[in-house]
Amino acid sequence: MYVKSKKKETLSWVLYDFGNSAFATTIMAAVLPTFYYDVAAKGLGDSVAASYWGYSQSIAVLIVAIMAPILGAISDYSAAKKKFLRFFAYMGIIASILLAFVGEGDYLFASVLLIIGTIGFSGGNVFYDAFLPEIADEQDIDKVSTSGFAWGYIGGGVLLAINILMILKHDWFGLPNATAASQAAFVTVGIWWFIFSIPLFRNIREEKKIAVKRDRSYIAIGFSRVGHTFKDIKQYKQLLIFLLAFWMYNDGISTIIKMATIYGKDIGIDTNSLIIALLITQFVGIPCTFFFGYLARKITAKRALLIALYVYLGIVVLGYFMSSALHFYLLAICVGLVQGGAQSLSRSIYGRMVPKNKHAEFFGFYGISSKFAAIVGPFVFALVGQLTGSSRLGIFSLVFFFIGGIILLKFVNIEKGMAEAQAHSDPASATKVTTQ
Repeated sequence: MYVKSKKKETLSWVLYDFGNSAFATTIMAAVLPTFYYDVAAKGLGDSVAASYWGYSQSIAVLIVAIMAPILGAISDYSAAKKKFLRFFAYMGIIASILLAFVGEGDYLFASVLLIIGTIGFSGGNVFYDAFLPEIADEQDIDKVSTSGFAWGYIGGGVLLAINILMILKHDWFGLPNATAASQAAFVTVGIWWFIFSIPLFRNIREEKKIAVKRDRSYIAIGFSRVGHTFKDIKQYKQLLIFLLAFWMYNDGISTIIKMATIYGKDIGIDTNSLIIALLITQFVGIPCTFFFGYLARKITAKRALLIALYVYLGIVVLGYFMSSALHFYLLAICVGLVQGGAQSLSRSIYGRMVPKNKHAEFFGFYGISSKFAAIVGPFVFALVGQLTGSSRLGIFSLVFFFIGGIILLKFVNIEKGMAEAQAHSDPASATKVTTQ
């Protein structure tokens, strides 16, 4: 149970995730990809439209990855987290609403708004996450963090369901066609995000502290920290092998999330079926994520993660042969089965092998490095699709990300990794590490 005095702050923090997750579901994953393909990129070749979407995603992730260490430094050294959170939230909200003005052939405008919106979404989350230790006591921090994640799934799913209804039954809402309904859906994302941000902006008070004196720019501080962690992490062999594996397979996972809808559109699956499939993934993912936590306790986290990656490998292979809406529904269920499990187990395995006195530093590197790694997948998908004229080959190219990740993961010895972490945290107690 949360501390009574912090209930309002906790609820306000959770509601922000409930609100901004609509950007991830409706804009990044479901409605905008099909709208981009059918409307914004109208007149371009089919594979070209899918490729341009992939390039837009890569550019957005690259900018976010470059900004992440700078924003992290600002978060740590300034006393203005809420101001920065509000700035980036409004950036994403405004970009979402402006998507309603994208018309036929406006693919460059759509790409620019996607990039700006993604920066707002991801940049805001840096400061949002930084509030967690302030609004949650130590004994409640895991519970509060999980609540934010779960309610984010629910909030994004609820608005996506409403948006699907708007598109399928546009006449019920007084809208002339599905295109106008999609444009209206983008506006609802901005409004939804704004409304559920208000409690956080009103109720969470930033801890009063004096801004830390600094003799360098935030840019210099941010990147020097990343460089220091990169040098330090080489001392942890098992952790480094795991990171290499994670960069490989997580790039495949993030590419599937970002490219699945545009790929389905490119091979002829209708818009309504694609959006419904994304909604299926959203709600299947909630209980299955908890199941993988149970499975990890039964057969170890590494084995459970390998199962998830083998399922992903099958998803990519089957995706190459996919030809109907039924196939896409089945694959959507499969993705929902393993998506949350793979991501949550990756974080917990990494956490076991991180030295106790360097959690913040190493998890910051984990987030930043994964963003840089996630640039490659969409780019490879786009490039292969453009060069071959077939997005099927683009999706099949992801096989190599999962195979590489699985092979590297098999070489990871978590027990040795824990011992390495213990040795660097407290050399005298390195021998006390036991099998988990």
